Amino acid sequence: MNRGTEACHRDIITVDSVSFSYQQRVVLNDVSFNVKERDFIGLIGTNGAGKTTMLRIIVGLLRPTAGEVRLFGEPISQFKGWERIGYVPQKNNLNPLFPATVKEVVLSGLAGKRKWFGLHSRQDYIKCDDALMAMGVEDLADKRIGQLSGGQQQRVFLARALINNPSLLILDEPTVGIDHETQESFFHMIKHMHQHHNMTFLMVSHDMEMIKGYLGEQPKSAAGKLNFYIRHSHETQDCVEENLAHSLKHLRSQMESRKEG
Repeated sequence: MNRGTEACHRDIITVDSVSFSYQQRVVLNDVSFNVKERDFIGLIGTNGAGKTTMLRIIVGLLRPTAGEVRLFGEPISQFKGWERIGYVPQKNNLNPLFPATVKEVVLSGLAGKRKWFGLHSRQDYIKCDDALMAMGVEDLADKRIGQLSGGQQQRVFLARALINNPSLLILDEPTVGIDHETQESFFHMIKHMHQHHNMTFLMVSHDMEMIKGYLGEQPKSAAGKLNFYIRHSHETQDCVEENLAHSLKHLRSQMESRKEG
């Protein structure tokens, strides 16, 4: 993706000639693209095109068969700043007997994931409360994560991804299992995050209405079987409120007030 008008912004993700195979089945073949700071990219492709595989390679869960990935200019093998990245996978293979509470799951998204539960600061708990409230699950804080419905769990994992004010948010079908009203609220939130916070997005979604409504009717580029719908947030006014979760909590309150009105 060669977008000269946006050369003022640095590369956040660089995928260089990446291939990947599951045993003998080629999933990705010589794929190259880059994601600039403050891009919002919708990654679209048919089933089997390798969308989820590509995201898993970018976050270091899979190693490519060939090629290289760089994050914030660093080869992924040397990258240490994982706290700058929020990731919500398509499905969380969660053991329903896993003993953690919702609050503990969200706290685990903080920088320095080596922290054991219970060793968090007062400020950590404030961030957690803000993230829970932003996603509308504050009333579930003390429940076991395995007791929640699929949609509730997905909102908890979104809160976990947001707690650290990430620079890059990677979302794989983030609204699967969430009711329509919550989907609309979520899309409104991520648009706000893109337009008013210094955040970059890479999202897989089957919601073409949302993708085309915000990112445009046609893909800007393609790599292999993957199509990229792109919107760049260039010269936007940043939020007065710098704390992302606090800003989203305020936004959620505004949206609820409008519904009541």
